[in-house]
Amino acid sequence: EEGAPGRRGERERGEEVPAERGPGAAFHMFVLMEDLLDKLKLLSYEEEALRRHNMRPLSRHYFALPTNPGEQFFMFCTLAAWLISKAGHPFEQPQEYDDPNAVISNVLSELRSF
Repeated sequence: EEGAPGRRGERERGEEVPAERGPGAAFHMFVLMEDLLDKLKLLSYEEEALRRHNMRPLSRHYFALPTNPGEQFFMFCTLAAWLISKAGHPFEQPQEYDDPNAVISNVLSELRSF
């Protein structure tokens, strides 16, 4: 019946009712990570970004599973700095012990300037 409260995607008391997630939603992050890794490989990230910093290649689930947040954050910052530089904007590579808030602020500021 149309207009029945609680149906997916419909409004109930002026608020959006969240759509139910399917059984595959738990694995969506793994699919996104595999797509990210494929795109990074197309950009030769192993030769250009990782070898310069003596880092190991990413596994296909590296960012999908929280294993070592400090290491994962540094890898994210390294890749973000490399991608920004690859896009033609000079960007200083963050150091491992830099303030995380400052690093993210710098990355976001540079991305906004695009």
